[in-house]
Amino acid sequence: MHSGETGPVFIGIDVGTSSVKAVMGAPGGARLDAYSGHHDTDRPSPGAALQNPAAWMHHVEAALHRFAAHPRAGDVVAIGITSQVNTHLPTDALGMPLHPALTWQDTRAAAQAARLDAAIDPDAKTRALGAPIPIDASHALARMAWFAETAPGMWSEAVHLMLPKDHIIARLTGEVVTDPLSSVGLVGTDLRYAGAVLALIDEAADRLPPLRDPLDIVGRVRDGLPFAGVPVANGTMDAWASMFGLGVAADGEAMYLSGTSEVLGLISSDRPGAPGIITFPDWRGITLHAGPTQSGGASLGWVARLLGRDIGDLSSLAGAAHITATSPLFLPHLEGERAPLWDASSRGAFAGLTLSTGPAEMVAAVMEGVAFAARLAIEAIEQSGARRITALRHGGGGARSDIWCGIRADALGRRLDRVAAPEAGAMGALVMAGVASGEMPDLAQAARSLVVTDRSFEPDPSASALAEDRFAAFRALYEGVKPVTERLRHGRRGD
Repeated sequence: MHSGETGPVFIGIDVGTSSVKAVMGAPGGARLDAYSGHHDTDRPSPGAALQNPAAWMHHVEAALHRFAAHPRAGDVVAIGITSQVNTHLPTDALGMPLHPALTWQDTRAAAQAARLDAAIDPDAKTRALGAPIPIDASHALARMAWFAETAPGMWSEAVHLMLPKDHIIARLTGEVVTDPLSSVGLVGTDLRYAGAVLALIDEAADRLPPLRDPLDIVGRVRDGLPFAGVPVANGTMDAWASMFGLGVAADGEAMYLSGTSEVLGLISSDRPGAPGIITFPDWRGITLHAGPTQSGGASLGWVARLLGRDIGDLSSLAGAAHITATSPLFLPHLEGERAPLWDASSRGAFAGLTLSTGPAEMVAAVMEGVAFAARLAIEAIEQSGARRITALRHGGGGARSDIWCGIRADALGRRLDRVAAPEAGAMGALVMAGVASGEMPDLAQAARSLVVTDRSFEPDPSASALAEDRFAAFRALYEGVKPVTERLRHGRRGD
């Protein structure tokens, strides 16, 4: 690109689980610049997963400073924000943190979640939310109850419970807002807070930010920051933004986002619902049925550390292992599981290890186990949306590995169409910024203009037939290790 080019430019920012990614782009698929910065997750005790929100803002500012030096910085007309959700940050009235953020991986509120979930009748929950969305350890209300019990002094001073994207918007613009799609398990089909659910916690409604549409311009970048005065779109959660960043925006289309966790989704106007699947309220003619798992790239990172290898070297290592009927199986529940099982107490396991099992076989088993967890979610999503999925748009950091994409296609028995840009969330935020700015007419056209694919992966018939048997064994493994896991958990409590 050169400074002589004209036309609107957009910025998309994604505050993810392990990094902040940002993209600067323009219509026609032009990817002008990109930024990625890692941030840590602290795990000081069992079940804890904490992040420092100052690290998020550090990388957001670094991205904006980088883009401000680009020759086309003056053409930027809007900034879009997305982030991980079910990650919660208690703040003061101005959005400043009072406590580290509890990420979606933090399971310490499981007991509070169980009490709250039992306190509302399933039919009443469905009437309130439009689907039987579970109250689990990552639900906002469970986090409120946990803070009230474990940090009552801090919680009494908290004014807001914010998501990462909402915190970043507050820091960029001074505005405290959120959106209904990110407010998982809190909003009904009318895109308003569901009173029957919020009533489970005193003052819950007072601590949740006001709702604005994801495509609303909610403020402008404040003075003293790069791009001061540029409009900022409200945006939404990473699953929705990544869907647009994968080019999925029409009824019947499906996505597979691979990051720290795996997120599967289907757009379907049919909504019979299914246990364990999040069916979002209809928004602008889009009804998303989604299933986020607990561990995708996190499992690969774990086995890389276990083997003392760089995570980037694992694909070639797995490629040396040929999955057979006797290959080991891996259950990727290292920190429990989310959709469709919602079992925070489950734990990871290998089965079928022998003296001949080596690093290559272990890595291949981890990749396959993650794919089987995704398949479990996909099958529940198909039930929820009353549609058979034959192909999925695929992206995210875990999609960069051709070997893993092939394993996934075989395990799922479905075609994967991989997008070219690895930053699906940031690209989706960019797409939404384009529409929110008025420069692009709708999400479908924006997605078509800004997102391109680079390769398709078809399932191999013989490998898929083998995967059918191994998937059945995978399901049996989960059920079979439950008593052992429970005994180990009781043993820890007795120590």
